[in-house]
Amino acid sequence: MNPDGVDRAERVPHGSSDDPSILDFSANINPRTPPGTRAVYEDALDAARSYPPRGYPDYRAAAADYADCAPDRVVPTAGGLQAIRLTVATHVEPGDSVLVPAPSFGEYAREVRLQGGEPEFVPHDELVDADPAPHALVIVCVPNNPTGDAPAPDALRVFADRCRAADTLLLADEAFLGFTERDSLAGREGVVAARSLTKLFGLPGLRAGFAVARGRALDRLRTAVPAWALGTPASAVGAHAMRADEFVRETRERVASERERMRERLGGRFDVHDSEAPFLLCHLRDDDPAGSVDALVARLDREDIAVRDATTFRGLDRHVRVAVRLPDENDRLLEALDV
Repeated sequence: MNPDGVDRAERVPHGSSDDPSILDFSANINPRTPPGTRAVYEDALDAARSYPPRGYPDYRAAAADYADCAPDRVVPTAGGLQAIRLTVATHVEPGDSVLVPAPSFGEYAREVRLQGGEPEFVPHDELVDADPAPHALVIVCVPNNPTGDAPAPDALRVFADRCRAADTLLLADEAFLGFTERDSLAGREGVVAARSLTKLFGLPGLRAGFAVARGRALDRLRTAVPAWALGTPASAVGAHAMRADEFVRETRERVASERERMRERLGGRFDVHDSEAPFLLCHLRDDDPAGSVDALVARLDREDIAVRDATTFRGLDRHVRVAVRLPDENDRLLEALDV
């Protein structure tokens, strides 16, 4: 990490509430976890009296099946964000330019600045048309956060090939990919795929994820990742979750159905962005009765409901982002919004 970069970097805001009395639509977390998760976690506590198994073989095998790649290309990490940080840290030098989508996850630009690099922002829906050649790294979020859309699969694969031809690494943040039927970019030459177990499996505090890479990028990640990046409970629960195929299928169906129902209802009050993700980006119209995002967020807060103030994302000024939760919870939000 570059000391000068640290001096000029800042923290970025995130959603989520740790107040159990709040119905939280500000973080895009599955309200459910895979069956048997608690028992696996409790069983792992005894094993946690020793260091985790060298190389995390079971976790890597589960991740390889989950992402459809070879186990030896999996690098276990403490969450998807650590996979992103390691990729940026091992490929960006001070002064390097990095192509970053906007609006998108604020940690991308922060990680680039921490290494002394310069983020060059491009509209997220124009990224695959950009020239990767001048950049040390290109970052794409599939689906994009906070908008929820993603490039057409063919266009994304062509762009990945263009990045490889330009010798520019492509970092694909696939934190929300599991909610879709899309194929991962994991295992493609010239790509690092960063995966998270936070969102789909409802386990943000577990801090489990992984990166998938090949060649020089894989060698660098293996060298740079901290020893024992995952605790034993995180490794055991993560492997269990990634094998919960029926849970994933049911979650995808529920989210798709509820997302469409919410989009239709919310569309009576907001301009709602198309989404493949477990959230919807909503633009407050000029004549919205709340008047402003701040007023809307504050009113919902008084009803113990949290939504994400999306004006903290680059280029957004009258937007909120709402997660797709369980049907009865979604009904409570829709009723509170009078839609």
